[in-house]
Amino acid sequence: MKKIELHWQILIAIGLAGIAGWAVNSAITSGIEDPSFIGISFLGLFDYVGSLFLNALKMIIVPLIFSSIVMGVAGIGSGGNLGALGGRTLLFYLVTTLAATMIGLMLVNILGPGYQNGAPVGDMLALDASADELVALAEGRGPGDVAQVFHSMVPPNIVQAAADGQMLGIIFFALLFGYFMTHLTHELAEPLFKFWDSVFHVMMRMTEWIMKFAPIGVFGLVAKVVDEAGFSAVRPLAMFAITVVIALTLHITVIMPLFLRFVGKVRPYAMFPKMAPAMLTAFSTSSSSATLPITMDCVEERVGVSNKISSFVLPLGATVNMNGTALYECAAAMFLAQAYGLELTLGVQFSIVFIALLTSVGVAGVPSASLVAIAIILGAVGLPVEAIGVLMVFDRVLDMLRTSVNIFGDSCCAVIVARLAGEKTNVDIEENAEPRHA
Repeated sequence: MKKIELHWQILIAIGLAGIAGWAVNSAITSGIEDPSFIGISFLGLFDYVGSLFLNALKMIIVPLIFSSIVMGVAGIGSGGNLGALGGRTLLFYLVTTLAATMIGLMLVNILGPGYQNGAPVGDMLALDASADELVALAEGRGPGDVAQVFHSMVPPNIVQAAADGQMLGIIFFALLFGYFMTHLTHELAEPLFKFWDSVFHVMMRMTEWIMKFAPIGVFGLVAKVVDEAGFSAVRPLAMFAITVVIALTLHITVIMPLFLRFVGKVRPYAMFPKMAPAMLTAFSTSSSSATLPITMDCVEERVGVSNKISSFVLPLGATVNMNGTALYECAAAMFLAQAYGLELTLGVQFSIVFIALLTSVGVAGVPSASLVAIAIILGAVGLPVEAIGVLMVFDRVLDMLRTSVNIFGDSCCAVIVARLAGEKTNVDIEENAEPRHA
């Protein structure tokens, strides 16, 4: 019997999870306080299975990122090559993130989800009870806090940074470590190179093993979301969610394929089936960082990008490239401004775009981390930060979608940078292109 591909297993798990979550949610709605089987709570079981899988992925993030970046930088060699690769990568991330925020801004202005029958929907939106916690989390924050993002790139204690999951600090230290490895004599550099290369391959083997349990973990994660949130929400928030989905769809199906076709010279829509496992994993986990091992595997083994490119571009992208997140931040701020009936000038709207661009860089690759960034934007334009409480109705689902967009953006960057470096891939336009992997 032919084995079912991993991304189809994950997709089937998502469908089954939706059914299971809906069934448990319906039971709760009908009066059963905590549906269970032989004393085991369904909600607790979903949470346990999902968190166990997510913890397994997070467990390997720091050693995988560190070893991959060190090997990537060391493999590049000279500082001149590192500068060219880094410059192209950062420029691509900047341009595509700016394009994403502009799409979000444009669609919110055109569709006006914050209005119903020409009137602001503020009176129709009740603040969630958890809004007080969100206010406390964002209290005292402002645009000046963006500087703290770059301050965290140089942690005083790299071990503590690893324990706290401060990925920018880890990436910066790994970049320096790999770069100065290339300046050692051969006798000193060779043992380090072999050590980190071995660590990287061990981490990839661990990733492959963990991913065998992905369908089970995805089932638990998605079932828990459906169980808690259900499938219904008020009309204004549904309109906002639809607006965000349309914007994300335009970005991933129009803007990114244009970059792939005319800059990377590859077949853009061939990328989607190649990246399906990573995008579905990102959808279920809402974490760019947790999905990184699967992203690297897809880009290298399925798309055909060399490890030299992917080990530099993808870990960096998992932290600083947040196309979908920046789009969502901009759209959310504009939606809330409309809901309050606040007319924003063109200058204020572009300031929202700029702040969304900066804050998205420092947003950690974990679920719902963009809420603090949205609070910074709201404070900058004079909106009450407690307004972000209403976004929680659809935030989890939209978080899943925008994380998938972030992951696809990372993979597009890896392909384009590889093509500009003269590499052949499995999605090249040229018919006589030799793929790197069978």
